[in-house]
Amino acid sequence: MAEAAPTLRGRPLSPHLQVWRWHVTLAASILHRLTGMALYGGALILAGWAVALASGPGPYGGYMRILGSAPGKIALFALTVALLFHMANGVRHLVWDSGKGFELKTADATAVIALIFGVAGAMVVWLIAAAAGAL
Repeated sequence: MAEAAPTLRGRPLSPHLQVWRWHVTLAASILHRLTGMALYGGALILAGWAVALASGPGPYGGYMRILGSAPGKIALFALTVALLFHMANGVRHLVWDSGKGFELKTADATAVIALIFGVAGAMVVWLIAAAAGAL
């Protein structure tokens, strides 16, 4: 009885991003990871604010000047978008954990809703802050 020579099978390869078709759910997945990383930076900014607050009026005033500058406000607005998108996409994942929302149209629609919520929600938060005189 002739036995076949054992051969090593290569590991299956996933398509590279250059081959993969970009779509909204792919973008939402990547943005979810990126916003999660950005929120770590936001936590460091918040910790720096707390340290400056505890250090007295001088350091606190300097820190608030940095956050109140144009680049500081842009960074804080971007963090607001990141927080709201990450939260909305997290809710989307919770729904998926229940076994619902996997249909293609539903997954695409909820990804778009999470993206819109992140941007529109941040705009609303900042408009309320501006109206309250917090900016």
